[in-house]
Amino acid sequence: MPDHIRFILWHAFIGFVISVAFTVLILALNVGNLWHLVTHTAEGPVAVLMLIVFGTITFGSAQIGYKIMSMGEEDEDDQGGKRDALPMLDAIPVPVRDARR
Repeated sequence: MPDHIRFILWHAFIGFVISVAFTVLILALNVGNLWHLVTHTAEGPVAVLMLIVFGTITFGSAQIGYKIMSMGEEDEDDQGGKRDALPMLDAIPVPVRDARR
């Protein structure tokens, strides 16, 4: 398997683990009385599955993005950009005729 595919799948799996932990934490703390809603309705398992799937998309994307952004190399001559002077434009008065006069 190519390295970049393995990299993406590994960090997507980390996002999945974070999502499962987040969902368990939400249900354990009974945020918004969600535990009662999940355990007392027929659609409860579907709601938990949706929380995990959409959490995986969110946390997995954030994890992959963070790791890709942190892969950059440091510049040897890190000076923070160009130091050129900004061009300054001189204001020129423009006469405007008033139609009321």
